Amino acid sequence: MLDKKLLSILVCPVTKGPLQYDEAKQELVCKTSGLAYPVRDDIPVMLESEARKLSDEELDEPGA
Repeated sequence: MLDKKLLSILVCPVTKGPLQYDEAKQELVCKTSGLAYPVRDDIPVMLESEARKLSDEELDEPGA
């Protein structure tokens, strides 16, 4: 689990918008940019080149 204080200060490097933590997928999700950043060994990898593009279904999900 990521530290709540760390989560509160992290923003999407593309949009500077808020991120939501998906614990099941171990990702930080930004719906504005449509990207999900991986979390490896409890360390967020905040590189656009490492991010996964969200599917249309994921973008439509509430709370993701």
